[in-house]
Amino acid sequence: TRIRVGRAVEGYGMSPGIPTAKRTEMRKIVTEALSNLTGELKGTYYPLDNMDEVTRQKLVDDHFLFKKGDRFLEACGANRDWPADRGIFHNDAKTFLVWVNEEDQMRIISMEQGGNVKGIFERLSAGIAEVEAEMKKKGKTYAHSEHHGYFHSCPTNLGTGMRASVMLKIPLFSETPQFEKFCAELGLQPRGVDGEHSKSKGGVYDVSN
Repeated sequence: TRIRVGRAVEGYGMSPGIPTAKRTEMRKIVTEALSNLTGELKGTYYPLDNMDEVTRQKLVDDHFLFKKGDRFLEACGANRDWPADRGIFHNDAKTFLVWVNEEDQMRIISMEQGGNVKGIFERLSAGIAEVEAEMKKKGKTYAHSEHHGYFHSCPTNLGTGMRASVMLKIPLFSETPQFEKFCAELGLQPRGVDGEHSKSKGGVYDVSN
């Protein structure tokens, strides 16, 4: 079970248009905030550029490593300067993650095996608050509007930017014509195991709001 949000730093452009120097400046603000997290949220930041093979394979095995964006992110310019200033933070328990400069400036994720949605949400909420509290020490806040909510690179995430998902193995039902109609009626989106625009493997779907 996974719940995530996107967040951006006030005063910095979104991934399609942010200048290289500003992306670096913003990344330093975010990674410094992450390095100051304590308790359950305390962890390590792994930069993608010049990543050694042992670290890369460990992140692949944990299913944490994100790839260069798809053709849509390529077309809008979000992949510029890849992989500079991109990276992954995760806590020691591997239940709290922050992707830095993937599609959004920050993709904040809380996840764990099982169905403890309340606990996963509480960890996410604490992480969101703690990261901004650390940024505020440097005079920075999340980009937010009372009318629009939190800003993201993709307009469909405008507002809370929150997506909750569970991995379901439903090989028989997913092959029927009723599957996508059933999901649509519930306001749910079935995605492949590798996220948006990916295919299911073995009848496993990432089903989310």
